[in-house]
Amino acid sequence: MEFDASLEDLPKHFAIDGDIVTSHVLAVLSSVFPDGEDYFVRSVEAVRDRIQDPALGEDVDGFIGQESMHGREHRALNERLAELGYPTRAIGTYVQKLTAFRERFQSEKANLAVTAALEHYTATLAETLLTDPEARAEIGHDGVRYLLMWHALEESEHKAVAFDVYKRVGGSERLRVAMMWVVHLNFLLETSIWALISLAMDPAARRHPLRVLRGLGRMRRSPFFSMRAARQLFQYHRRGFHPNDRDTTELIAVWRAKLFGSDGTLTDLLAS
Repeated sequence: MEFDASLEDLPKHFAIDGDIVTSHVLAVLSSVFPDGEDYFVRSVEAVRDRIQDPALGEDVDGFIGQESMHGREHRALNERLAELGYPTRAIGTYVQKLTAFRERFQSEKANLAVTAALEHYTATLAETLLTDPEARAEIGHDGVRYLLMWHALEESEHKAVAFDVYKRVGGSERLRVAMMWVVHLNFLLETSIWALISLAMDPAARRHPLRVLRGLGRMRRSPFFSMRAARQLFQYHRRGFHPNDRDTTELIAVWRAKLFGSDGTLTDLLAS
């Protein structure tokens, strides 16, 4: 997968109707993905030799391959966003330092618990994007929409792998749920702070405060911030939860056919 060519005409505010706020939030999320997903891969690779189940071992190999590809393509997007003035490089550096800190001071099981929790976040965002046309419409640029839809599909495919690895190496329910509370706090604070920094650096946001206010109002109505998405996130706290409790097999099959067709080639159906 290569999306470079489709990002060449990316405008500064690439969300629907040039929405400033949504553009900055999407840019922040993309900035986090490459180094965040490298951390996911390292957390799983650290215990790879303890996975004796051949099926789970194959899933782990697929997980590593997909996450590595996601990081590569988001780096291409992030470089284009940096050219447009977004602080993607600074956010990437911050994520590198944060994950290095975690790996230095947390146990392997704790890192896996964080990875499993964040994979539930990405699976929730992915399912929202795949099921809700309004969510897809919020991404106003075709190239970014293509990339995020492809990413969402693959996140849905491997949403249970890190969780299964965590359970297989003896991770407890208490640690799993505790790390999700940490992730909730970090995700909310870090995304909000970086979005505010990014907005503060944007001359258009300073010149057009009413556009920013309208963008904030629109975000409150976004499918990504809906009660449905929140309920899905908090299902993770249920004792005995497993990511496959939400069966997305049919959803994955439908979107694999829409995105790639019968010959495996990326199609032009993402706007539908």
